Amino acid sequence: MMSHDLSKPMLIKLEHAFFARPAHELAPDLIGKILVRTLRGTPVRARIVETEAYVGTHDLASHASKGLTERTKIMYGPAGRAYVYLIYGMYDMFNIVAAGLDDPQAVLIRAAEPLDGWAVDLAGPGKLARGLEITRALNGIDLTSDDLYLMANSADQPTVVATPRIGIDYAQEWKDQLLRFVDVNSPALSNRKGLPARVGLI
Repeated sequence: MMSHDLSKPMLIKLEHAFFARPAHELAPDLIGKILVRTLRGTPVRARIVETEAYVGTHDLASHASKGLTERTKIMYGPAGRAYVYLIYGMYDMFNIVAAGLDDPQAVLIRAAEPLDGWAVDLAGPGKLARGLEITRALNGIDLTSDDLYLMANSADQPTVVATPRIGIDYAQEWKDQLLRFVDVNSPALSNRKGLPARVGLI
């Protein structure tokens, strides 16, 4: 686990306005931000190191490409909410709603580094949701709440690299779009695929 001294830099809680922009802009800016989850009255923290943007109804890898459904209705709502869904019948996936009303975009949080000596594996979207106890019960939660929120660390300046997203070979030409963003120096990435080949610096 990398060491990040968060005792001195200024930490600022992110508000709704931070999330209210296109997913492809939000996703790289989430790298280095701190997820704070309150578990049984105690906050635990993790530094985001890998994200994927899903950019709307025209994105064939996005749930929104199927239109408005009971599952996707959260994506059509205001930015700064959690979109949590189940895959393979066993893994919850934590996403952050981006953009604005009736513009269904979201960012999948794929990996994070635990902070404060917390010993947990968050290298993968299923592991991250499990470690932070983010379940479908939190679907739609306001991400400025006390239960789950994000903070910016003024001293954290990650080297962000873009690659194609992972596991979306079904998405035709969208499988090649550079919409996965990583802190290239982090050991906690879910997958080194696309690094260092076929990358773009952000």
